[in-house]
Amino acid sequence: MKFLASVVAGIAGLAAAAFLFDGIYFDGPRQGVAEIEQKFLPLVLTGLIFGVVTSVVAPVVRLVALPLVILTIGLFLLVINAGMLALTAWLAGQLGLPFHVEGFWTAVGGAIVITLVTWAVEPLFEGSRVSS
Repeated sequence: MKFLASVVAGIAGLAAAAFLFDGIYFDGPRQGVAEIEQKFLPLVLTGLIFGVVTSVVAPVVRLVALPLVILTIGLFLLVINAGMLALTAWLAGQLGLPFHVEGFWTAVGGAIVITLVTWAVEPLFEGSRVSS
């Protein structure tokens, strides 16, 4: 359930980042029902890739970069998160998904937005646990 919450929060964060930043986008129409129809499946698949990247790759990178994280009082985590977003865009491109992130600062801004949306969405799943 935690991975599902993470993926749904990632999808919401990716959608918000793509909406807010011109440098984070999915190819295709930019308005109306056609945009939703053509971008929904790529958004979900990119969200799955993002979920795997943040669950598997990010912890390893954070551990290796721990001295820099400590030295910068945690600010290097923004660089790591931006890198995870850029890695997601690269992997999506390799799989033929039309997701793009242009530029380092756009990736940093997108990472901040995704983090804020994740903080808002993930707690919604904690209240929906079924007790046994």
